[in-house]
Amino acid sequence: MSIWHLLLYQPLVNGLIFFYQLLGQNLGLAIIVLTLAIRTALYPLTKPSLEAAKKMRAIAPQLEKLKKKHKNDKQALAQAQLKLYQKNGIKPGAGCLPQIVQILILIALFQAFRQVLTDNGQVIEKLNSVLYPVLQLPKETVINTKFAYLNLTQPDLINLPFKIKILNFVIDKIPGLFLLAAAAVQFLTSRLMIGQTLVVQQKAKETPQQEDDMAAMMQKQMLYMMPLMTLLVGFQFASGLVLYWITFSLFMFFQQLVMQK
Repeated sequence: MSIWHLLLYQPLVNGLIFFYQLLGQNLGLAIIVLTLAIRTALYPLTKPSLEAAKKMRAIAPQLEKLKKKHKNDKQALAQAQLKLYQKNGIKPGAGCLPQIVQILILIALFQAFRQVLTDNGQVIEKLNSVLYPVLQLPKETVINTKFAYLNLTQPDLINLPFKIKILNFVIDKIPGLFLLAAAAVQFLTSRLMIGQTLVVQQKAKETPQQEDDMAAMMQKQMLYMMPLMTLLVGFQFASGLVLYWITFSLFMFFQQLVMQK
């Protein structure tokens, strides 16, 4: 059994089933509570990177002035930026390890949800092989996958009474409310994280530079691409994963608001 399985995947599957049993066999609530618990536990790791991002936004006008001053000397620019970072207590590489840990946990959490949401939650024997003895389920158990109007094992899609043909594509389904909410929250979170940086940079720039314009354009594209990707992925994955993504994104959104205030 791998370290990944022992330290990440198995504990998260057990955590999900623990909350499922604790919350009256409501898998939707279990997903929400486990996601919040994980995000809260990760807060000490995310706080330094959020604080660093806040400081970076604050010194954005000074960075733009340095870029203008040393636009023909990259070495001098790098040294000036380093001094500015040191003056403001910013360590650009300090948040790398916490971010890696977060990504690993999120991947394991994603896999854990897929394990429980596979085959309508009825493959109990396979699930019990992952669960600790105290949490193992009777073989005849059928996991309740209903939450609001959702079947958490199926994508959150609404069937249209008609078909729309665009070029070679036929559209007979549209995103459901939860999937639309996931895309909207993703947009708000990205807007909060990226938008203010773009505004500060735009106000600080007196002379446009091609590199800055390219970076700003890519950030703006990501602002709209991420919600679109959320919708496209939601067409394929179980709505239980969409519920997880809404909870995760909302937590990040309010965390960003708190940090900015």
